Amino acid sequence: MARTKKVGITGRFGARYGRKAKRSVKLIEENMKKKHVCPRCDRPYVKRVSAGIWKCRKCGVTFTGGAYVPVTPMGKSASHNIKKVVGGL
Repeated sequence: MARTKKVGITGRFGARYGRKAKRSVKLIEENMKKKHVCPRCDRPYVKRVSAGIWKCRKCGVTFTGGAYVPVTPMGKSASHNIKKVVGGL
């Protein structure tokens, strides 16, 4: 299946669904399918198993995260606040 530089991974949709919808799907899917850094071994081997479940292929750790990215902005904020509170005790 031929894909152009513009549409990339969303070339499978052809002329359907419109530019804005395909563009947002493209951003989400490209970010989801790239290799992410493991929180345990700090290597880029984390892949998505299913929605919200991520697994490192190097050290084997399985953890939960966002549906499309392992660490969401809200998750980062929450963990930062928890560390701040626990560190102050």
